[in-house]
Amino acid sequence: MEEPSLEALMQASLIFVVGVAIILSNLLIIATYLNFRGPSEVINYYLLSLASADLLCGLLVVPLSVYPALVRRWVYGDIVCRLIGYLEVTLWAVSVYTFMWISVDRYLAIRKPLRYETVQTKTRCQCWMAFTWISAAMMCCPPLLGFNKPIFDHEAFICMLDWGNMAAYTVTLSILVLGPSVITIVYTYYYIFSMMRKLRSGVPIHDKEYATALSENLSNPSHIMSFVLVMTFWASWAPYAGLRLYAVVNGPPQVPFLNFAVVWFGVTNSFWKAVVLGTLSPQFRLAARVLCLTLCCRHRRLPPELLGLDDDD
Repeated sequence: MEEPSLEALMQASLIFVVGVAIILSNLLIIATYLNFRGPSEVINYYLLSLASADLLCGLLVVPLSVYPALVRRWVYGDIVCRLIGYLEVTLWAVSVYTFMWISVDRYLAIRKPLRYETVQTKTRCQCWMAFTWISAAMMCCPPLLGFNKPIFDHEAFICMLDWGNMAAYTVTLSILVLGPSVITIVYTYYYIFSMMRKLRSGVPIHDKEYATALSENLSNPSHIMSFVLVMTFWASWAPYAGLRLYAVVNGPPQVPFLNFAVVWFGVTNSFWKAVVLGTLSPQFRLAARVLCLTLCCRHRRLPPELLGLDDDD
């Protein structure tokens, strides 16, 4: 085998670093929320679903691009290539739908502040997540079961399903995934930020109990945190979407490394969730501190005040 070029080594190394970062960050999110025994929010179940999808991407999708980046070809066979392409689409659909449910959750917290805890129960959210994973897996099946050969992107070193000969199904699937998700996200966050603006402007609310509950819910940092998570996801994939649209209209641009850059920039969205949570979620920081103290002090019982779980909090 020929010695890998410097370009190949750099690209393979970058993919490897992205994979390690995705795995470690999402393991941290999952371990942090599963270990936490204090009062938690329903939104944490959606965040666990997102972290699980991203962890699967880091474990099963990203590592299989490292060696092909070195040898500049796919070496694992068509079956594995087809499965990886299917997994990519399914995990992406799960993430899009989960962001939709997160936006609905935040909307209900503002729209029905007095009934939110009875409407958004943990069991109901778990059922929605199970339904999301099952429906996404089933909707993405036809290309996996078809006879079209999967496509290996020789610039980004990643396998994709061939959707070209299934134009009608591709358009239908895009509408089913993106249509309700984008519309719901835009409407719910528009409503949330409108209510924030009204409350700050001093618009009178005659029902004092409702006004108090609404004010408390609007002060929850989860609204801003979830909005930043959604925007980070779309911002990560926007360059890839823009490049694909440009290629359809004008043909593939002859710019070295551009396709590689936009594909893997999109994949890095699986890492940024840990950064956003650590920056904007006080509960995640508390839960992460509890996890660290639990791992470091297994031999003795930690007092509640040290963990931030005393009655005054």
